[in-house]
This record gives sequence, structure tokens and C-alpha cells, in this order.
Amino acid sequence: MAAFLRIVDRGGFSAAARGSTLTASALSKLVQRLEARLGVRLLTRTTRRIAPTPEGETYAARARDVLALIEAAETEVTAGRGRPRGHLRVNTSTAYARHRLIPILPDFFAAYPDITIDLTVTDRRVDLIAEGVDVLLRTGVLDDPGLIARKIATGRRLICAAPSYLARRGMPLRPTDLLNHDCIALHGQSRMTAWPFRDREGISILSVRGPAATDSAEALQDMAIAGMGIIRVSEFMVRDAIAAGRLVTLLDAEHASEEVPIWAVTAPGRHRMPRIRAFVDFVAARAGDQPRASAP
Repeated sequence: MAAFLRIVDRGGFSAAARGSTLTASALSKLVQRLEARLGVRLLTRTTRRIAPTPEGETYAARARDVLALIEAAETEVTAGRGRPRGHLRVNTSTAYARHRLIPILPDFFAAYPDITIDLTVTDRRVDLIAEGVDVLLRTGVLDDPGLIARKIATGRRLICAAPSYLARRGMPLRPTDLLNHDCIALHGQSRMTAWPFRDREGISILSVRGPAATDSAEALQDMAIAGMGIIRVSEFMVRDAIAAGRLVTLLDAEHASEEVPIWAVTAPGRHRMPRIRAFVDFVAARAGDQPRASAP
């Protein structure tokens, strides 16, 4: 099982053989025997890459669960006899990787030299189990109750724009002024253009519009700094830009900024694995709640 997962994770027999005691030929024969025993094809082979078939994806997901249980059992009976070790596949958003995770990784590797990490960064929705991810770091609302989620921090959203944009278009003094401004958001997510504000009745939602949209939170911030428009994003993304004066916050008193939870998500049964627990504990302690942004 471990050899099969190594092939899937590394995308080929030669890549899987590097650092292993098995040759690429031996790994290929191992998979052939496994496929013959199961009576199904587990891998598709192209000139560039080897990828799992639907049956292979199912087998890989179950194999990860089985190996996680074995590792947990071995950890229980050898508790205190060693430090966490092994390989982790971590996925997070571009913004979280840049502003929170990557800055603390050198200290993590210093504390846990026997753990290695394969970090993938994407702003799209990730299927943790199908893609073989050990830990998924995400903000906002989670929509899969079958996964194990630990809240490692909370944040808030800010509305902000560049001084150059405000000099050109003027400062919005009330929420409805935004209807006459360029507001930029992530495309494909209607909630990102529905901005909440406080009024006499409680909370009202204002639907904003603008000339541009993007699928990248980092690009969203860059557009705002370039003076293209007004954005509403997680505070941790823009803290440095606000401190440097490249962005200023808007409508702080009226903006009904909701709590934005930051989650570490794992598959059931895997959150107890020592290397996963060590990583999540470290991130929660070092990249969790931080002081709020303030203008210079």
C-alpha cells in the first residue's frame, strides 16, 4: 500500500523509486501484481505521467486510511520513544501560504527535522481525500461535515483601497457610496460581492460591482494596491500593506465584519498521526490569532 501511494503521490515509477529501496521496475511489477489480484486497472500510464484511475483513487484513499490507523497504533505502543517523522502533503490558499504559513516553516523544520512537507498552493476548492492531502488550511465556511476540522485562528475582513484610487475617485463616506465606486472581488463567488453593513434595522447587505474580477486573492490585493478599486478581504492579507500606507481601510464603523475562522482540516482518523498533530499544533501556535492591522 505504501509503495502504491508513493507512486500516486510522485506521479511515476522513477520518481517513486528515488530515495526508496525499490527500483522503478520493481515498483511497476508490484502494481501489476496488485492490479491482477484485484482484477482492475489502478493506474493510467502516459508518456509524461502516471495517474490513478477512478478505481485507483478509491484504493488510494482507503489505503491512506489503513496506513494512518497502523501508524496511530504503532505510535500508541511506542509513545515517548521518538519524535514525529515522515512526509506531509499540505494544501492552502495563496494568501495564507504567503502571509502566514511560509514565514514560519523554517522554524517548523528546525523543531521537527524528521518531517518533510510537500506544499501545494491553490485558491480552488480541494477534495482533500481524492487528492491525497494530509492537512488542508482554509478560511471561511466548510462544507464537508465528514472531515475533521480544527479551528486554529479567527480573523475578520476589511474594506480597503489605495490612496491613489481614493485621490482619483473620492472617499466613500457611507455604504451606499460604494454603488458609485469600482469594487473588485473574487469571481464565481456571489457572497464575495455581498458586503454586510450595520444600519438602524440591524445588518443590511449591499451588492457591489466593479470592472474586474479574479480567481486569486493575491491578485485581488495587487489590483487594489495598483489603484484599480476597492476590495474586501481577510485582514491578514492586507496587514502589511496597511501598515506601509499602500492601502487604507474604509467604512470601519459601518462595516459589519463577520468572524472569519481559519481551519486545519484532515481526513477522519488522520488527525491523531504524530506528524499531522505536530504540524497543526505548531501552525495554531505560531500562525494563529495575531494583532489587528493599524494604519501608519
